[in-house]
Amino acid sequence: MSQNLSNKNLILEMSLNSEQLQEHCEIILKSRDIKNKIVVLCEGKIPDIEGRRSPQAYKKMEEMPDANFYKACVPRWWREKRPQFFNCGDRASVINTYLKLLKLHKQDTTNSNLEPDRLFAMIDLDLHLQKIDDYFFPDTEAIFCNLYEKSEVRSQNAALHRIWITGLIHKEAYFITPELQSIFDDYPNYPMYQDNPVQLNSIYMDMADKISSDPDLKNNLNIQRALDRINHCLNCTDLDKLQDSWKTEFKNTSDETRKHQLIRALLTIKKVKNEKQPEHDYWEKIKPPVDWSGNEKVFREQLSLEIGRFYSQQNSDVKSHLPFFFKTLYEFVYLKKTPQL
Repeated sequence: MSQNLSNKNLILEMSLNSEQLQEHCEIILKSRDIKNKIVVLCEGKIPDIEGRRSPQAYKKMEEMPDANFYKACVPRWWREKRPQFFNCGDRASVINTYLKLLKLHKQDTTNSNLEPDRLFAMIDLDLHLQKIDDYFFPDTEAIFCNLYEKSEVRSQNAALHRIWITGLIHKEAYFITPELQSIFDDYPNYPMYQDNPVQLNSIYMDMADKISSDPDLKNNLNIQRALDRINHCLNCTDLDKLQDSWKTEFKNTSDETRKHQLIRALLTIKKVKNEKQPEHDYWEKIKPPVDWSGNEKVFREQLSLEIGRFYSQQNSDVKSHLPFFFKTLYEFVYLKKTPQL
């Protein structure tokens, strides 16, 4: 993220009220940047200038987390008419923006640069259920269950979805998947975790140690939802057993495929980033080396962009959720495989 966007010119609220939503959607619809392009809505703070949103501020949207991460993930082979990304606040506001854009466009197509069949959204899975009105699927968990199976994308179902959901618990989970160890090893300013060079296996163990004490997981509704998500990998009846089983098997197995399966299961239910509960915020604990003179937040943002570029070079396998997402968008729009929902 550029320095000029890391100051007071950001609004702090993540949830849009009806007036803010209307204004937000009108700016997007009138944006020249979306002409003939795929539009991807995502979670993240929305920019403003001097307390008011403006088209000028929105032109810098893709320089901000989370839009800048998804932009960095766009496959390298996709050279022309690359997607346009817009932060839309929290998960509910992304959904509301998606539905509102379609409604406003239909009401007045002459003042809209949007092409409805090129509109998509990417939201976090999270633990809490988010209902969706006037959509093909009733809630976020229904999307997840239809779109993923055993941590892999169900390719045959991909064409059913315009609102996509992360296969891991949220975007930051993709910052610490096992294949990224080489990124941390080779990064010019070596990232540190608890005063040691980052070893992802250590982070996984720390996350597992707090499964049974995680406030989000201890919510009665979330417990069963979490256990259901990973019962293909570990069939447990409560969090204590899940924690013990995960740790025991992870420590003892020599099968790398099984290890990766366990990690994916963990990243499906345990948050990597948690601003409200710092002891459960593992991404925030990744720090720059001691000789780093800059801002820690900027360091992590730059690291996340390097991770995004890593994903931009990966094959669109069903195990690679983000590359598969972008391949699917390209096929929907440019190879005319768009579904009629």
